[in-house]
Amino acid sequence: MKPLFYLLSCGIILTKFSHAADTTLTDDQTNFFERKIRPVLIEKCYECHSSQAKKVKGGLLLDTKVGSLEGGDNGPAVVPGKLDESLLIEAIRYQNKDTEMPPKGKLPDHVIADFEAWIKMGAPDPRGGMVADGAKAAADWKKKEISIAEGRKFWAFQSPVKSELPTVKNTAWPKSDIDRYVLAKIEEKGLQPVSDAGKLDILRRVTFDLTGLPPTTDAIQAYIKDTSPEAFARVVDNLLASERFGEYWGRHWLDVARYAESSGKDVNVAYPFAWRYRDWVITAMNADMPYDDFIRQQIAGDLLPYKDVVDQSKKIVATGFLAIGSKPHNERNPKQFALEVADEQIDTLSQAFLGITIACARCHDHKFDPIPQKDYYALAGILMSSETLYGTSNSVQNNHPADLIELGNESGMPAGFEGISAAKRADISGQIAKLEDTRADKTREAMEARRSGKEADIFKLLVVRQQMGDLKGEANRYDVKGNARILAMGVYDRQYPINSPVYGRGEATQVGETVPRGLVQVLSKQEPPKVTKGSGRIELASSIASVDNPQTARVMVNRMWRWLFGRGIVGTVDNFGAMGERPTHPELLDHLAVRFMETGWNIKMMIREIVLSRTYQLATQHAPQNFAVDPDNTLFWRMSTRSVDAESLRDAMLSLSGKLDLYPQEGSAVCRAGEGREGLLNLFRVSQQPNYNRSVYLPIVRDQLPEVLSLFDFANPSLVSGDRDNTNVPSQSLYLLNNAQVQSLSDDFARRVYDSAKDNPGRITNAYWIAFGRPPSAQENQATRTFFSEYAQDAAKAKTAKDGKDVSMYAWSAFCQALIASAEFRYLN
Repeated sequence: MKPLFYLLSCGIILTKFSHAADTTLTDDQTNFFERKIRPVLIEKCYECHSSQAKKVKGGLLLDTKVGSLEGGDNGPAVVPGKLDESLLIEAIRYQNKDTEMPPKGKLPDHVIADFEAWIKMGAPDPRGGMVADGAKAAADWKKKEISIAEGRKFWAFQSPVKSELPTVKNTAWPKSDIDRYVLAKIEEKGLQPVSDAGKLDILRRVTFDLTGLPPTTDAIQAYIKDTSPEAFARVVDNLLASERFGEYWGRHWLDVARYAESSGKDVNVAYPFAWRYRDWVITAMNADMPYDDFIRQQIAGDLLPYKDVVDQSKKIVATGFLAIGSKPHNERNPKQFALEVADEQIDTLSQAFLGITIACARCHDHKFDPIPQKDYYALAGILMSSETLYGTSNSVQNNHPADLIELGNESGMPAGFEGISAAKRADISGQIAKLEDTRADKTREAMEARRSGKEADIFKLLVVRQQMGDLKGEANRYDVKGNARILAMGVYDRQYPINSPVYGRGEATQVGETVPRGLVQVLSKQEPPKVTKGSGRIELASSIASVDNPQTARVMVNRMWRWLFGRGIVGTVDNFGAMGERPTHPELLDHLAVRFMETGWNIKMMIREIVLSRTYQLATQHAPQNFAVDPDNTLFWRMSTRSVDAESLRDAMLSLSGKLDLYPQEGSAVCRAGEGREGLLNLFRVSQQPNYNRSVYLPIVRDQLPEVLSLFDFANPSLVSGDRDNTNVPSQSLYLLNNAQVQSLSDDFARRVYDSAKDNPGRITNAYWIAFGRPPSAQENQATRTFFSEYAQDAAKAKTAKDGKDVSMYAWSAFCQALIASAEFRYLN
């Protein structure tokens, strides 16, 4: 169980519970509420709508979950998932003059958008029934000073250290140092690990875990025949050397990097060149780039030394990490927009690389971790001294256009889309010039109408502006000859770096004292170095990618453990702070972190050591005595049964159908679709067509995910997601039974199986080998024969189907679809 206080994350106010808070929330949901919702409620609403208000107005209490749901005299303030029925939304939008809240002035657009997003996601609220007075609690906490020296004593801010290997009773069991640490904890509880997994189970497990694909029948047969002690190690080495490894483990990192190809939020603007960062990650994983270099290039690649133009271009593309986040493009205040962009960048890089929630110090000193508000704005100065280039044109509701970085033909990179003729490029320029004239005319007409007291036709002006924005975005893709330009998202240092003021409540209108650019104090053993020139991103990258940083190596090895075991040694993989969970095996975590750094931050080597451990190779069998003591398997006394993720499920279906295309077209469907609203329409049309590439190459548009991904717990691409949800709900089964593409792939699988042997017993056996990596049992053989017999009787009246397909193939398709829809296909043993 997570400690109750964990639910407070980075909150403003300490809750006195009269009944339990909602413990079913994900970390992302809790963090969203604590960062985006609770602070606004305290500052703007509690004065009139809390249990400590002198007079509760309208009978509405907003300081508890129950009060928000029940509402006041006019009805429920919050109706989860339903914006139109939530009176709180009506009030903060100022839709009704009688209920405008807060009465002293409308909230900024981005804050209203946060509340709308919160309602849409189901209004997750970790609060219990009764709360302390928000104003008093906030005032009390303002008096509390953070001690950096005391903060450095917390376990996560202590450097990882080597420890002596623990003594174990069963000395014959461990294969590696990892096993000794795990076994010691198991034996402390008087328990023993379960037996080893079967040879075929472990092959299927490791193949999915390292490549996201099932083992091929050839690989299975080769492994069965290899009886040497090094057989499994050879399999692991081959998988790590495969290009499929980078695609799958790159996708793991893209979860953490909140990769997507659009802005999300209220105005979902496309980012057509985000795919370059995706491809850079995949290439880096396959090349086994040292993790410290991996970090440096994503934060400050444009500032690093380079060998040649090709090397320089790759490092620039890596900085797309900072550019691909979600943004409030309809925010009217440029300074507020800049603050929101920097906040998103701070939140992402601090959780991704450091496992701490620095962004919780935006509005006030961090309430649980030793991070003063000044440290937050020291980082904000670094990021606001860098220009984020994401490539959007000025159009309706996109008030913040940005350029892209041109890499040039010398980069050796593909454009990702086709060029056009010089004539067509000239035609686009001509259309833009005409629209410029039209806009000038419409603007003049509107001004004259206003002067004469008539209503101006603003709609026509907006249409012209949108058309101009779309065309300028399209023209920007090509040079004057129509050649496709090689463009990328990323960041550059501004010519003149700035130091950021402290902004009260994170609002651009509440300017406080200026803070010099700098680093987070608690992560340095001594006073962190000063930033004296440039943005400071080089210093930031170096401080994170350092053996002296107490968090960096720990966080990454914990991520690797999570991706291989289903849970981390620290369960809250994105939060190692005071509100996160403590490590179940602190000595093992430090051992892995030190080993990771000593071996040159080598990701593949660390993965190899983990999967070759006996701990990883345990069976998933149930042991009642162990379960009674450790039902959540935090001791790793067995391998937990895990569902394959959304991408692996889709890729496995493509693989067994024989349709999987391992060679995707360069670029992305979002890039090829074109600019503006026409581009979005093109993308919609493309998305309706079958796609046989691996799932990592599917277009990821925020709030418009492909159905197969969203149904099967794909990561939220707007948030750092080191730990996906794991659900098993009816809609998933219904998808596997009714979706047209699943049915089509089942038909292809059936044809492959039918053609694989001359008789039905052979075909049935082959179907099981392809789908599950094992032969059918006697009971399964009998059940399958019964199925075909009954199906034939039901279809006896017709020799062929109406569409011309042999009735027997319908039976094979139904059989193959049943295998795909089975639990065994979706889970790893």
